Amino acid sequence: MSTIKSSMISEIEYDEAEKLLKLKFCKGCWYEYKDVSKDTYNELLNAEGVGKYFLANIKDKYETEKY
Repeated sequence: MSTIKSSMISEIEYDEAEKLLKLKFCKGCWYEYKDVSKDTYNELLNAEGVGKYFLANIKDKYETEKY
């Protein structure tokens, strides 16, 4: 689990074997994004603007489940 500085996302988890990206948004909701590459995960972690990267490269581009 990675805690990051973002006004949109508070925690990030990644399961490399399952290619499953889990994001906790600041409002407390968790979402899973399926079939996300490790490169995309690393780019998200290292992005200068995590929220901007998420909106441009992840949101609405992967099968998603809220839990």
